[in-house]
Amino acid sequence: MLGMCRGRRKFLLATFAVLFVPALTWLYLSAASFHAVRSIPLSPLEPQSATASSAGVRDRLALEVRVREVEEENQALRWELSQPPRAAARLRPRPRHGNQSRTYSTEEGTGDNEGQRAGAPGNGSDCAQQPPVDKCETIHVAIVCAGYNASRDVVTLVKSVLFHRRNPLHFHFITDSIARQILASLFHTWMVPAVRVDFYDADELKSEVSWIPNKHYSGIYGLMKLVLTKTLPPDLQRVIVLDTDITFATDIAELWAVFHKFKGQQVLGLVENQSDWYLGNLWKNHRPWPALGRGFNTGVILLLLDRLRKLRWEQTWRLTAERELMSMLSTSLADQDIFNAVIKQNPFLVYQLPCFWNVQLSDHTRSEKCYKDVSDLKVIHWNSPKKLRVKNKHVEFFRNLYLTFLEYDGNLLRRELFGCPSETDHNSERLQKTLSELDEDDPCYEFRRERFTVHRTHLYFLHYEHEPAADRTDVTLVAQLSMDRLQMLEAICKHWEGPVSLALYLSDAEAQQFLRYAQGSEVLMGRGNVGYHIVYKEGQFYPVNLLRNVAMKQVNTPYVFLSDIDFLPMYGLYEYLRKSVVQLDMANTKKALVVPAFETLRYRLSYPKSKAELLSQLDMGTLFTFRYHVWTKGHAPTNFAKWRTATTPYRVQWEADFEPYVMVRRDSPEYDRRFVGFGWNKVAHVMELDAQEYEFVVLPNAYMIHMPHAPSFDITKFRSNKQYRVCLRTLKEEFQQNMSRRYGFAALKYMTAENSG
Repeated sequence: MLGMCRGRRKFLLATFAVLFVPALTWLYLSAASFHAVRSIPLSPLEPQSATASSAGVRDRLALEVRVREVEEENQALRWELSQPPRAAARLRPRPRHGNQSRTYSTEEGTGDNEGQRAGAPGNGSDCAQQPPVDKCETIHVAIVCAGYNASRDVVTLVKSVLFHRRNPLHFHFITDSIARQILASLFHTWMVPAVRVDFYDADELKSEVSWIPNKHYSGIYGLMKLVLTKTLPPDLQRVIVLDTDITFATDIAELWAVFHKFKGQQVLGLVENQSDWYLGNLWKNHRPWPALGRGFNTGVILLLLDRLRKLRWEQTWRLTAERELMSMLSTSLADQDIFNAVIKQNPFLVYQLPCFWNVQLSDHTRSEKCYKDVSDLKVIHWNSPKKLRVKNKHVEFFRNLYLTFLEYDGNLLRRELFGCPSETDHNSERLQKTLSELDEDDPCYEFRRERFTVHRTHLYFLHYEHEPAADRTDVTLVAQLSMDRLQMLEAICKHWEGPVSLALYLSDAEAQQFLRYAQGSEVLMGRGNVGYHIVYKEGQFYPVNLLRNVAMKQVNTPYVFLSDIDFLPMYGLYEYLRKSVVQLDMANTKKALVVPAFETLRYRLSYPKSKAELLSQLDMGTLFTFRYHVWTKGHAPTNFAKWRTATTPYRVQWEADFEPYVMVRRDSPEYDRRFVGFGWNKVAHVMELDAQEYEFVVLPNAYMIHMPHAPSFDITKFRSNKQYRVCLRTLKEEFQQNMSRRYGFAALKYMTAENSG
């Protein structure tokens, strides 16, 4: 088919060359002569327009140039048709257009602008030249990522890749246990079509590179790109390797297409290093590792894995490293030093990429020579420890580009790749089936749909470090918040010295605002035992119970104190609860320890440091029992009158609408996700605790105080929207029916209590 197509095309081109091109040339020349005759003045006395004359000259010159071009094309076409098919394709000189950048390979590099070739559209016919990357070809990307900060950085890189991509992607992450937990959860909840993710345990690879002394801030993980031939699947032939501080400004398929340009024994695609590091002239006695010229930067690497394995890459780099370490003693730039030492000895291994595939934004680089216009930029590499504070003439532009992806709504990247079959995602299929069964005409459809919405979740947005106490009494404060409650964080940290697990409901842009807020706070930065988990905004409701569940699942202590962000616990509550664990034998009984809740209407409160001081403020009207004037039933069963004089814990019975703040075991039931926004979110959970036969025990010397704030958006909707209240009641009735089915006869009291209320 292809041969027939080529033959037909050659015949048509030959016919055109032989018959039509000369005719067109004659017509052009005739028209020019006729136009010239008409332009000559009829009499020496007749005035001649200077403008018309100059225009005629320009037209004639342009016409002559065009005729020469047609003749040259005709000659080139005749020459091509005279060649055998393979020879013509191999020898035909490629036209160069505009200011194309050239690439100089150390061996057999073609120097073409592969970005333009990869992006050139075809005409859709069978005879059209096929693009270097097929529409549905999977592009493989490998990234080494370890720790909390790197996990946060890699999300921005992934966003920039997803934004431009048109092909299926397969990410290969070499991670420690922390990054794996974070990224696995993130991609599971992101649910981006045509994206596959695999993880490889970096801890298992440490022994492969731990013998290499490394001074670079990346530590041992900065050496792991050396062992990718062993780490990645043996049937994987090629992969793009990226640092986490990379930002893409184009479709990654253009870079993938460069593999087609590798020739001979070329197995590594690299960009020249844009600093003077390997020239050894940065300071006196500066002695870098050996490199070819300026050396190469390993922030972006194209690896032909199958050829590397055949060339015994593992043995090659090890022998080179061992030899150089005898004199260098350690690496300064991690894997990059060893890659360059190998290339110095074997220059035929490298294909030099154009520098726009790795514009290196560290101080004192030649990065400005990589681009003349915005359209020239392909990949930006923040390879300085200063990151966004690096010195560069155009750093403001690069910073804004980076911030665009940093704050870009990741939900918008859940785009289907039409025409490309993707692997079956059973979770996605089940979700779609569930949503299709909902009645869109139901007035409460949006409430029901929110229960099944999958919110993108980034666990441990900041560094977290807490080792639970060995005595098995440790307890974590659990709460959720949105952007308008950030001011409560520092106060809570001052009142509660134990571990905290917080779920924050934020947009991508708000997440960055929170990051800047936290990093600018000495109080928050001084606490390593606070886990911040970002649940990204989606939909019109505040998913309060989903947030609580996310925060609960990340607790690593035996017990959880289920609080709300606008409550300040009493000073010393953390230690008091730990002592209560032992006193009340929490390990062997099902108890929910109730912490009595109070409130103040004053924004500035002298926080009571003892129960006696609290009772005094209660009597003076500075404090009140929580919601006594709007929702008495919520905390009435706590029996505040008894609590005033109590000196020992006392048990209370569940009553309708009871919603205390409690400490329970970590394995207690989750919150029901059908309740969103305002209303019944805690009530339903306490009802479930009672159904599972938890005892409610009030602590006599514990308390917490609700601080005043503006009404939330959800409580405003509840108060002003009748349909909101109708739907809440409907969901409440359905929940009670579910309770009856799950717990049988014992759950009938919930229906009775509601009816009597």
